[in-house]
Amino acid sequence: MPRLSGLIGKRGACSVSYLILSKNMSEHKTTLTWKRGDTPFEYQKYSRDHTWKFEGGHEMQASAAPAYLGNPKLADPEEAFVASLSSCQMLTFLAIAAKKKFVLDEYVDEAVGHMEKNAEGRLAITRVTLRLRLKFSGDKQPTAQEIEEMNHMAHEQCFIANSVKTEITIEAQT
Repeated sequence: MPRLSGLIGKRGACSVSYLILSKNMSEHKTTLTWKRGDTPFEYQKYSRDHTWKFEGGHEMQASAAPAYLGNPKLADPEEAFVASLSSCQMLTFLAIAAKKKFVLDEYVDEAVGHMEKNAEGRLAITRVTLRLRLKFSGDKQPTAQEIEEMNHMAHEQCFIANSVKTEITIEAQT
């Protein structure tokens, strides 16, 4: 929680969220369900498919990555991790851009997470590159420097980025 303490008294892009957090500390709940079914419980045979159920009622099928005998048609935890970083960056960027009175019409991110050994020699998503394509409209167009500053602010204020050790690089183009 050290990142939130640095926001006390500051009114940034996430001031509304911060006020909510400062009063009630938010919780985010999911229920994961996996069932063996009638498949033998042997390493090469059991299903890796499972369900994520979110607090609002949304359910999503997930699996292991195909390299770990998962279902390639379903999201895997590593993809979800990259998507979570991408989504948090986008949501924070949108708030900042709107407060600066820029009109953003489209935000596309082709995010890539890199699984490799970390400093301890363990496999981890050590790096994520967010490759943004942004489309603005209206009379007020941000400069390349303003886009860079908004991305930096969004990264600094993104709750997910503040929660991980992964190196995150942002490449933006308009």
